[in-house]
Amino acid sequence: MMTLLDVLARHADPVPLKQLAAETGLHPSTAHRILGAMTSSGFVERNDSGVYRLGIRLLELGSLVKSRISLRDTAMPAMLKLHATTGESVNLGIRAGDEIVYVERTSSGRSSVRVVHIVGARAPLHTTATGKLFLVEDGAQKVRDYARRTGLPGTTSTSITTLQALEKELDKVRRHGVAYDLDEVENGVRCIAAGIRDDSGELIAGLSLSTPAERFDPDWAPLIHQTADEISRDLGYIPPR
Repeated sequence: MMTLLDVLARHADPVPLKQLAAETGLHPSTAHRILGAMTSSGFVERNDSGVYRLGIRLLELGSLVKSRISLRDTAMPAMLKLHATTGESVNLGIRAGDEIVYVERTSSGRSSVRVVHIVGARAPLHTTATGKLFLVEDGAQKVRDYARRTGLPGTTSTSITTLQALEKELDKVRRHGVAYDLDEVENGVRCIAAGIRDDSGELIAGLSLSTPAERFDPDWAPLIHQTADEISRDLGYIPPR
């Protein structure tokens, strides 16, 4: 049954029985019997010309599975693994209007110098690594609207406070696939972030690693990107080829 579903999923158009049998290695009579059972339960649909396609029951089940997936629960195992590898604070942030809200975190216990983003804390999009990921997703016009609406306030001497500087920064994020906060929210604290996408491909969160400036290591960027990709896959995201 699963083999038949996999074959049907690979074809955009309905597939005849003979082709399904050939691609699955099943005898035509066996494939026909299994498809009959799957048709009666709604997993497969058969039209008048005798060809098959995936059924609406799969959409219903997929929607049910999606509704039960928790971003925080899904992300936490990968976050803990990243924390164990680096020994640094790992944060999960989502967008709320013009701000990033931190919804989960692991705090560093490696030394007396710690970085802790309190769950529920907020920060502007343009000063946070995760926020920059969302601004890239917005596109040029919405970024200009954001700059006009917020005035790009800064909290440190290195915060981005002009549209020109923000556009230049977002171009780097777009090219590299990761974003940085270099003492822009808080002096002495630096972050690297990569995006998390759901099954529809929408950017829904950012995974960030926060460190004191003296322990900051840009070579962690690929590992953070890989971890975010792992969480995205667990949420059902399939990257385009």
